[in-house]
Amino acid sequence: MLNNDVLRSIRYMLDLSDAKLVDVLQLAGQTLDKATMVAFLKKEEELEYQECDDVTMANFLDGLVYYRRGKDESRPAMPIELPVTNNLVLKKLRVAFELKDDDIYAMLAEAGFEVSKPELSALFRKKDHKHFRPCGDQFLRNFLKGLTLRVRGR
Repeated sequence: MLNNDVLRSIRYMLDLSDAKLVDVLQLAGQTLDKATMVAFLKKEEELEYQECDDVTMANFLDGLVYYRRGKDESRPAMPIELPVTNNLVLKKLRVAFELKDDDIYAMLAEAGFEVSKPELSALFRKKDHKHFRPCGDQFLRNFLKGLTLRVRGR
């Protein structure tokens, strides 16, 4: 999934303004002007569309974790993980929203997408693990849809 699509989904889910999105990004130590953030939120066919790079997306996801759960100043900041994959987005959102496996099953079922326990656990494994499975765009879209339904309500 494109970083811009994930950014738009999170913005809608949490009902964040452009300025608040910039603030969330700053929590992870990256500064960005509001105009660039607005360009990230535009659709691909719109005039001033700009593609969101992996570094910005990784910092935004870390900032989202800090925004939702708070930042522990006693611990050093984790280095950003690149490239940003669907699996990484899934992991960061799981941490940010403090989701357990049962929560994820329920959200996906609500979004009309069934998944088994082994399939789900394979998505959260390290890339070099023999049971690792890459997260597809359809899975991430349904996860974001279910999470949005959970956060915003019906």
